[in-house]
Amino acid sequence: MMEAAPYLILSAAAFCGALLSSLAGFAFSAAAGAILLHALPPIEAVPLMMACSIVVQLSTLWALWHNMQWKGSLVLILGGIIGIPPAVYLLQNADITIFRIGFGVLVAAYAAYMLLRPALAYVRQMQGRIRNALVGFGGGLVGGLTAMPGALPTIWCDLHGIPKHEQRGLVQPFIAAMQLFALVLMVSRQSLSSKLLIDLTVSLPALAAGTVVGLVMFHRVNDALFRRIILTVLLFSGLSLVL
Repeated sequence: MMEAAPYLILSAAAFCGALLSSLAGFAFSAAAGAILLHALPPIEAVPLMMACSIVVQLSTLWALWHNMQWKGSLVLILGGIIGIPPAVYLLQNADITIFRIGFGVLVAAYAAYMLLRPALAYVRQMQGRIRNALVGFGGGLVGGLTAMPGALPTIWCDLHGIPKHEQRGLVQPFIAAMQLFALVLMVSRQSLSSKLLIDLTVSLPALAAGTVVGLVMFHRVNDALFRRIILTVLLFSGLSLVL
């Protein structure tokens, strides 16, 4: 029973992360990390969560393929790719603890305020590739510093009142691209350990189950409930950075 305990913890973390990520489109690490970071050292937990999250992102991309907004998302992705190198430089040369806490406070405050004031008027329609590229740049920069690349584009979409399918179509490819780019950087600096591959293989059934349940929930909720779910996830994610 003692030998099975680590696998049960790993499966529980993978299921929770996959369910939340496939439902909301992001925040795999926020859910899975709440469990894994108590069971594994960060040097093992972080690469594992990244690999699991990419599996979920690719699965949901395939499942929601007809909703993807490739042209609009490409602008975000290009901006995000430009934003990652400065983030890597700052990680290596500066203490970004204050930035992480500050960003977490801002995200949590925004989510809490919008949950309390759901009838607030939306900003006018998203217009301008340069503006969207800047949002992507900010998402890539913030993602490189906080492991939350989807937070800023998600807030941007929420401010414009974008329906859930269109929002997923814009943000989902962006997050997947940022995570794949980060994984390439990680692999270029260090080889993947055999334990990581074993843990990922063990996690696959739980990842599949969580992804299916999350996608079913996504299709069944309406736009208003989906928005409240997104804001709740943003609140939880922001608080996780602070705490």
